[in-house]
Amino acid sequence: MKHWFVKLAAVAAAVCAVPTVYAQSLSIIPQPEQVDVRVGRLVLHRGMSMAFDAAVEEQAMYLRNTVYRSTGFEWKTGVPAKRADIVLEVDARKVPRPEGYRLTVDGRRVTICGHDAGGVFYGIQTFLQLLPPAVHSRSLQPEVMWSVPQVDITDAPDHPWRGMMLDVARYFYDKEFVKKYIDMMAMYKMNKLQFHLIDDSGWRLEIKKYPRLTEVGAWAGKDEKRLGGYYTQEEIRELIAYAAVRNVEIIPEIEFPAHMLSAVAAYPWLSCTGKQHEVPRQHFISRDLLCVGKETSYQFLADVLEETVELFPSDYINIGGDEAVYDRWKECPLCQAVLKREGLQQAADLQGYLTNVVADMMAKKGKTVVGWEEIIQRGKVNQPVVAVMWHEVKDTLQATRTGHKAILSPATHLYLDFPESKTPGEVKAATWMPPISLEKCYSMEMNDYAPSSTVLGVQGCFWSDQFIHGTVLQELPPIDENRSENYAEYLTFPRLLAVAELGWSKTARRSWTDFRQRVRSHYARLDHKECNYRVPEPEIVSMKEEGGKVRFELAPSVEGADIRYTTDGSWPHSHSARYTGPVEVDVKTDFRATTFVNSRHCSLPLYFAPDYSAYRQYGTFVAEWKPRQWADATGVWRFETTGKMVGNGTYDITFVYRRGSNALRLGKLVQYKRDERLAEVPMQGQVDAGHTAVTYRLPLTAFEAGLPFYVEVEAQPVGGDDTFGYVFVKKVE
Repeated sequence: MKHWFVKLAAVAAAVCAVPTVYAQSLSIIPQPEQVDVRVGRLVLHRGMSMAFDAAVEEQAMYLRNTVYRSTGFEWKTGVPAKRADIVLEVDARKVPRPEGYRLTVDGRRVTICGHDAGGVFYGIQTFLQLLPPAVHSRSLQPEVMWSVPQVDITDAPDHPWRGMMLDVARYFYDKEFVKKYIDMMAMYKMNKLQFHLIDDSGWRLEIKKYPRLTEVGAWAGKDEKRLGGYYTQEEIRELIAYAAVRNVEIIPEIEFPAHMLSAVAAYPWLSCTGKQHEVPRQHFISRDLLCVGKETSYQFLADVLEETVELFPSDYINIGGDEAVYDRWKECPLCQAVLKREGLQQAADLQGYLTNVVADMMAKKGKTVVGWEEIIQRGKVNQPVVAVMWHEVKDTLQATRTGHKAILSPATHLYLDFPESKTPGEVKAATWMPPISLEKCYSMEMNDYAPSSTVLGVQGCFWSDQFIHGTVLQELPPIDENRSENYAEYLTFPRLLAVAELGWSKTARRSWTDFRQRVRSHYARLDHKECNYRVPEPEIVSMKEEGGKVRFELAPSVEGADIRYTTDGSWPHSHSARYTGPVEVDVKTDFRATTFVNSRHCSLPLYFAPDYSAYRQYGTFVAEWKPRQWADATGVWRFETTGKMVGNGTYDITFVYRRGSNALRLGKLVQYKRDERLAEVPMQGQVDAGHTAVTYRLPLTAFEAGLPFYVEVEAQPVGGDDTFGYVFVKKVE
């Protein structure tokens, strides 16, 4: 007890130093609308009590259990609100906006008043962010002083749709990971989970009327190489109940007419050809669509959607609808008969016809259809639908013109399966678009919401197709590792925090500089939640070139983390020099600095790429050769061009000599899409000091987003291997 009173005395002394109003000192994400910080702090203790409205009992138990795990404080319940230390209530008159809340902490109690249960839950999340990060720990933290500042916070979301899409079709995540993902979304006040349950490589939802969908469609490969899984209907109900407490609405995505080879593998009669397929273990977009010329196809959809909407209470049903290639419909006499009967002009119009059939079906059940942007681009859709715009922000104009609603989810900013940087050593990730840094994600153009707005909100997307892009990322079950989940979290966090603030806060309240400052302290919260994340590189406060030197001044990007650095171009490790002040180097590219949260969890180094501006006429840098590092024993050099060749057309691939005493002889060049041989250029050439560039002109006619592209070239040094050079790619037609 004496030890406890000493701690209380320390807190009381600290209170005297607290300024009256310093809203920016609170690192709350998303940024609240109105914050008033008062003098003093409230110390939480074991003897506190809770009162709550019956409508928020589950949310009250969530708070009580969260605090109990880390503090050991088992707060009493069942006391009158007037006598309680923690009060949770619902009052739409006091808090008029949906999902809004008011959080008040004074010298005696904590009061959270919400417009609804969701508002109360979000008030709880803000209250938890006022506590030390250790409040999120699963174990007791006896050395922590549990106190919160006295505040009055009034807050509500700007947009009604603040979502994430989780792809469990390309890689199956078990229900415990899905719960964790929901929990992390809810921690940052996100309220919609698009559950991508169906794709070519997996069917993840139990449908009792069609058991082969999970008996066959949920699995790829055989025996020890078998991958997959699915959720039983009971597990789905469990996930829905878990999400409901956290104000997360789970929206099922049943993908068609494309991306459903897993269903065709189970029931071949669903396709136009009736051909038997296997569930693929490698990524590709199947050309086999749901046949729109068979009545059995419509009955299948009706049956599957009937069971789906009975399971999911959401007002929305997502039908996918993206990336359909219509070759099969063009060749199918049954589909062509529907085209003629309905007076349609082209095969693509059949998708609009199918969308209308399903939208009408769902409207009778009180459900609104959601789908990727293609659902409003393939013929006129009669029912109001919601299009997830995945190309560009400006594409929402398509929804405005056609009277539909939209959700912003552009691949340019919100696809979290892209890496954050081009730094060497970055994890394997999608490369068909440029990297998306935390700043780029946060800085996406986002207008404020109004009831008349076309855009309902934002949605980040985490695709799992990298698990089936050649290199196997899945964990090894015999050693019970969780590599796959760590990989998903590494790409999701901290960018999910940026997506959350985009959807919650109005434009005037969003500031990248302020967000970057606030996010520093949230990495500790992620640590206590046992959530993996990408550690950010140290921040450059200043970089000055003077007197033939480059002087770096850095700041930690993670609160409490170390910075380790090198000045010889090597990568820092946990025993490298510790940064304590400005560092000078002769050459900027020789400086490396890394954030170390601990000896095993660190960032990639600050990295300065070579300057290729002198070679801009050749296009974009794609590869580099050095002595003994550029070809295999057969004299064939293979390098990747994914993300550099980004559409059909004609490309120049140029080999540029830089230095060295030897020449490089070049021969036949072959292009591959993964392992599919696409084109060959039979040519002989040589680069050396006298002839510094050789260019191959290469046609690309089979581009497919999401697939890796490679080039192989015959390459042989002449008279020795002292040769250095770059390779560039440029689209010319």
